[in-house]
Amino acid sequence: MKALGCAMREEILSELKTITPEEQKILSGRAEIEKDLYMSSETNIIDAKKMLDAGKLIQVRTHTRFIHFPKHTHNYIEVIYMCSGSTHHVINGEDVILQQGEILFLNQKATQEIYPAGKDDIAVNFIILPEFFHYGLNMIGTEENMLRDFIVDCLRGENELSAYLHFKVSDVLPVQNLMENMIWSIIYKQPNKRSTNQVTMGLLFLQLMNYMDKLKTDGKSGRQKLILTVLSYIEEHYRDGELSELAESLHYDLYWLSKEVKKRTGRTYTELVQAKRLSQAAYMLNTTSMSVLDISMAVGYDNISYFHRLFQKKYGITPRKYRVSQKNLADGK
Repeated sequence: MKALGCAMREEILSELKTITPEEQKILSGRAEIEKDLYMSSETNIIDAKKMLDAGKLIQVRTHTRFIHFPKHTHNYIEVIYMCSGSTHHVINGEDVILQQGEILFLNQKATQEIYPAGKDDIAVNFIILPEFFHYGLNMIGTEENMLRDFIVDCLRGENELSAYLHFKVSDVLPVQNLMENMIWSIIYKQPNKRSTNQVTMGLLFLQLMNYMDKLKTDGKSGRQKLILTVLSYIEEHYRDGELSELAESLHYDLYWLSKEVKKRTGRTYTELVQAKRLSQAAYMLNTTSMSVLDISMAVGYDNISYFHRLFQKKYGITPRKYRVSQKNLADGK
């Protein structure tokens, strides 16, 4: 993604880059955050009542730059989208670097510390009350996967599974567009924005479920760590990696591991591999001059007709037309 590129209009980025009164005080010499802006008492809990207007379930604000945020928790769910640059977080003692185009979901009970961000490090914080997620949760159904489990955990006010979910989805255009839509509607106070954004959040969940291979988490659960191992294996061996080989190397029964993958991700191992192959093919169509046949072979499909059918089913157009459409987008046509 190039300085937001197609994913966010320059108009929005220009708005988000504006130096706020709080940041101006910091630039003028203030050395610590103004706790009164964030917290209702002497605790280190950032309070939703301070961050949300009365009656609202969701609000967006830019992350305050130029200053260190000491360890704190929230009594709301925080979703952070990195518009440009990067930010350095420490979550429950673990370093997390959020890069441009990436998304970070934080559970209410996660302990967070943030190092000072620079002028061009633009992050948007979504301050969200748990009930906002009910609609999106209904949209993604009851099939168990790590994203759904995390949201249910948040709705219950628990922290049993993961403190955070870090989606490295800077190259996934539908996700970027959905984030832009939510930021746009909240900043520019679009009508019916609560309903619109609840639907948009549900669509975001559905998209992210297609890219569980791009998820990083603290993964407290042993089974979560196992699934992340499977997803990492797919990331590295999508061309020819077999679940049977992985099961053998990990000393798991193949049938049990197959069921666990389906239960935790909502998709079979074969479907996860297929999704990775097709997203890699789309990336190569957009960034290389390789022929469609060579790309098909490179991602693991020897039968180009089969590759064409799968690609068209996922993207709605042929690989060749996809390449042309991406070039036209880049050229502003």
